[in-house]
Amino acid sequence: MIKDLNHIYGGIFESALIQEINQVGTYREIEAGTEIIRTGEYIKSIPLLLSGAIKVIREYDDGEELLLYYVEEGNTCSMSMSCCVEQRKSQIKAVAELDTLIIMIPIKKMEEWLGRYQSWRTFVFSNYQNRIEEVLQSLERVAFERLDERLEDYLKEKARINSEHAVYQTHKEIAEELHSSRVVISRLLKKLEQMGSIKLHRNHIELINL
Repeated sequence: MIKDLNHIYGGIFESALIQEINQVGTYREIEAGTEIIRTGEYIKSIPLLLSGAIKVIREYDDGEELLLYYVEEGNTCSMSMSCCVEQRKSQIKAVAELDTLIIMIPIKKMEEWLGRYQSWRTFVFSNYQNRIEEVLQSLERVAFERLDERLEDYLKEKARINSEHAVYQTHKEIAEELHSSRVVISRLLKKLEQMGSIKLHRNHIELINL
């Protein structure tokens, strides 16, 4: 595991910090689809991604969801960081998009390293900035982009994350993550197929000219 840690974060953190992360962190192998953080729970540690990807989702009281952003290797979930620091309940749900390897860092160490390691401060603040920008982009897309444009962006990003030319999601799952309805998404997907952009299969969507 230390090899994975050095490979991904060796160019980001100094060796002393890498050693501390390895000593105090807890490695976890997580299957795709597993919830890592649940809405409404207190967060005691934050994940550093070593491989795979995590999707971060905002859940609403009416049961609707909105996909905010993905976290990939070499990064962390900044929204879980803020909940840790402020000791408040999580406002997001984090789910493994792929089979994922993470190392969980206790909140106590996260705060301690802010004062001890410049590289850790830079990493934390950079992640905050990047995730804030991604959240704002998600909200702007909902507010200003047509749903068909958002759907195309979603399919391309999902395929990129999975390193595939296909998306293995049901119409219902896509609708939930785009804060829409299955009927509307199915209609838009059929339109994209008629345009030659995708091919609809029984258990996946093939990207052809998107």
